[in-house]
Amino acid sequence: MIGFLRSAPLADATHLVTAFRQGLKEASYIEGQNIVIEYRSAEDEYDRLPALLADLVRQQVALIVTNTPSALAAKAATTTVPIVFVTGGDPVIGGIVASLNRPGGNTTGVSFLSGASGTKRLELLRQLVPKAAAIAMLVDSNPNIPQAERERRDVQAAAHAIGQELIIVEAGSDRDIEAAFATFAQRGAGALFVGTSAFFNSRRDRLAALTIRHALPASFVLREFATAGGMMSYGTSITDAYRLAGIYAGRILKGEKPAELPVQQSTKFDFVINLRTAKALGLEIPDKLLALADEVIE
Repeated sequence: MIGFLRSAPLADATHLVTAFRQGLKEASYIEGQNIVIEYRSAEDEYDRLPALLADLVRQQVALIVTNTPSALAAKAATTTVPIVFVTGGDPVIGGIVASLNRPGGNTTGVSFLSGASGTKRLELLRQLVPKAAAIAMLVDSNPNIPQAERERRDVQAAAHAIGQELIIVEAGSDRDIEAAFATFAQRGAGALFVGTSAFFNSRRDRLAALTIRHALPASFVLREFATAGGMMSYGTSITDAYRLAGIYAGRILKGEKPAELPVQQSTKFDFVINLRTAKALGLEIPDKLLALADEVIE
């Protein structure tokens, strides 16, 4: 039995569950045939994670699959049950593992390095809207996301170096998101940079719709935002990261030790442009940006 735990809602993660099952299948495990998966979500209420983990440990799961916030909670909950994490940050800086090559302890996983693309995303956004006097930045208000904090610092430093004004607003609830967009409109933001966050990922349809309603060209980290109607995305694949986590889970079920499985890192960054959204916003995408895109949604 495997425990699959997310801090964010499972309803918005069906593609991640599918990718994880695909990885398990590649390792010869098929849900309902030779493996059972127990799904749990804290529904963005981080203080629920310890109780959810205690329940999984009580059920004697063979391993626990987690996202970033639940990985840290899982580490605190057990030193014996193997943990396979999927994180958008650096798991060493985030305190999840001691080293990438030799994670040590009962934890290993996959990092898709979402926070690492921040400065490049800012540069691409500025190429799209070079005349924007101010660029809005929406960041997750939860303090327990190291990659989001690092991304924020990197983007602030990059903006400062080129004299770009940033309007930074934190959000941790649906009400906060609505209020943030009102602030961006009031302060005349010409574009929006949406920070790395599992919470934002679970609200991607809402965020994409708000950017169109407020006529704000926006940059996101995951392809899923662009397919939901976001203007553009630049980053690695979270779905592929969950597939790799499935393969690792299978290897651990077969007897390999998490401590000896190096943390895998995504290295391929994809740039996706949604032309439909560009048309809805009345934006002309420069040819040089279109030429850089790995995928164009028409």
